[in-house]
Amino acid sequence: MIMFERFSLSARESVLHAQTVARELRHPMIGSEHVLLGVLWQDTGIARRTLVDAGVDYATARDRLIRLLGCDDELDAQALASLGIDLDQVRQRVERTFGEGALDATDRRREQRGHLPFSKRAKKSLELALREAINLRSKGIDAEHLLLGVLGDVGSMAHRLLESFAIDPIRLRNDLRGQLRASA
Repeated sequence: MIMFERFSLSARESVLHAQTVARELRHPMIGSEHVLLGVLWQDTGIARRTLVDAGVDYATARDRLIRLLGCDDELDAQALASLGIDLDQVRQRVERTFGEGALDATDRRREQRGHLPFSKRAKKSLELALREAINLRSKGIDAEHLLLGVLGDVGSMAHRLLESFAIDPIRLRNDLRGQLRASA
């Protein structure tokens, strides 16, 4: 995408961290919720400060995302349990037979695969971020634009995650937009 050429360092780092989180949680795609965590992961910046001031911290948001979506290991375990198979017992037997950490190599190979694709919602958030940058007459796309894009995608998992903190994403979006206009 040509759009990525316009990303600032903070925006690129946010997207890279979004991929890292999706991969760690073994999600098949990067969603808007991962982009939200990528923005929140930043050390500084208006976007992160806006979220922190609203009461959102990275660790709690990540934990809540896991509760909302789970991670593939949990989903696999649930699916197998419905068939009467205890995944923990299978892992223990494999390790007794083949040695401790026998399944770790499989996990590493799985994590090293290429880039994860963006979900349709995440792509929409990125497109909204570009529109926000254009509307604000910004030279590039910053983490703040990414957050505006995420906040603009009503009904997304990122919205559900923020609502779990009793935050109105649309109100937060309007507040952030006002801050960016005031600082321009």
